[in-house]
Amino acid sequence: MKQLFFFLCFVACCLPVISYAQVSPPGLGKANTASWFAFGLRQDLGTSKKWQSMSYIGVGRKSNPDNYGPFFKPSILVINQEFYHQFHPHWQYAFALSYRKQEEYNDFAPFGSTYGGFEREWRIYGRIAYMLKTEKLKFTTTFRQDLRTFTRPIKEMSSEDFQLRSRLKLQLTVNLDKKKIHKLIGGYEALFSTSKLAMSGIWTNFNYQESRFTFYYAVSPQRLPFTIDLGYMNNLVGNRSPFSAHYIALDVIWNNPFRFLKHKKGT
Repeated sequence: MKQLFFFLCFVACCLPVISYAQVSPPGLGKANTASWFAFGLRQDLGTSKKWQSMSYIGVGRKSNPDNYGPFFKPSILVINQEFYHQFHPHWQYAFALSYRKQEEYNDFAPFGSTYGGFEREWRIYGRIAYMLKTEKLKFTTTFRQDLRTFTRPIKEMSSEDFQLRSRLKLQLTVNLDKKKIHKLIGGYEALFSTSKLAMSGIWTNFNYQESRFTFYYAVSPQRLPFTIDLGYMNNLVGNRSPFSAHYIALDVIWNNPFRFLKHKKGT
């Protein structure tokens, strides 16, 4: 598995920036199916437009392990703030702060809430990305490093205090028309992590944890300041007897809302 990680890092360095057209679903734990909806604001900062702000709030729901209802029960609330800097035609970096509240459920029937009921998470992360594009295609390679801290009402043997997680993503965007109104976006992301256990204080080994495969259709109407993304994600968790969860996702991004509001005010 270490050889796979170093190979992917080599690919990330040798291949082609970040394509952040969609807000991909977070992992929601054991489930057959899940759903994700997010609403975001993307704002250019300054006249050069080299800096951007991206804010969003998202909610997720999921099925029980014994059914296939993607809206069956609540799973997560996410509030995220990210800043991007395009410092080179091919290069971009970003940094972000994120808050999450995730519902916790038992692994046995009837899969009700655990005694604690939920987990709160704060995370900070940074990412670096390289992009190669033509009029028709854009290929993006992104490396992201997360620092996550968790709190629960009640500590358990498997509870984590901190986690360091590395993420490598490859993404291809295909423009379906010359005006780039309609796009198809496919991606693969591999996640590796090490965690500090709450009860023992021991750090686990740094290992591969999961893979995420995404496929999105995106549309940006010319007369509206919105980007709408409809997609699918397959979350493959674990390297020994992994389980697979299928997600449907929808996000709506309001592009440059403050410029739009200013324009409306002046008319």
